[in-house]
Amino acid sequence: MTDVNQLTMLDEERKLTGEEKDEAVEAILFAAGYPVKYEKLASVFDTDAEEIKEYIAEFSKRYNEGKTSRGIRLLTLDDSCQLCTKEKYVDYIRQALGIIQSGKLSNSSIEVLAIIAYNQPVTKAYIEQVRGVDCSYAISSLCDKFLIEPKGRLDAPGRPILYGTTPDFLRCFGLHSLDKLPTLTDEVKK
Repeated sequence: MTDVNQLTMLDEERKLTGEEKDEAVEAILFAAGYPVKYEKLASVFDTDAEEIKEYIAEFSKRYNEGKTSRGIRLLTLDDSCQLCTKEKYVDYIRQALGIIQSGKLSNSSIEVLAIIAYNQPVTKAYIEQVRGVDCSYAISSLCDKFLIEPKGRLDAPGRPILYGTTPDFLRCFGLHSLDKLPTLTDEVKK
């Protein structure tokens, strides 16, 4: 019997209290270590994806802004959720785990990523036209970091690859969806 079936049977045998359900969600997300789709959680708790998404949104507010201080936060995305560490503890995590590489993006990679995020899907030629320089290395690097990925091909001569952002992009930048990208008017207000 699978773990999901065992949890469903547990839920059928006795209804979880609100606190127990919170703890079960936290345990699942902690054990997973990657974004878990709302559909998967819905199947575990014998409900539909929209209902579990609303539940997770409310739980996220309580979890992230609760009375207990935590070094992790519950990140909610459009189609999934995940537990992740708070950015302010990154130096402690690196030291404890012996992580030397900072993983920072170069200025050119950030520029390419911004062009893709705000205009996706886009071709390499479009990015190079905007930047005025070759972007092969930046695109390759961003693909290797799983921040962008091919999204198809443009119906034009040569059928160039179209690039777009990935769910990892949203997760890394703490965004729920692309709609949450800051706009130029947001920057002017600061």
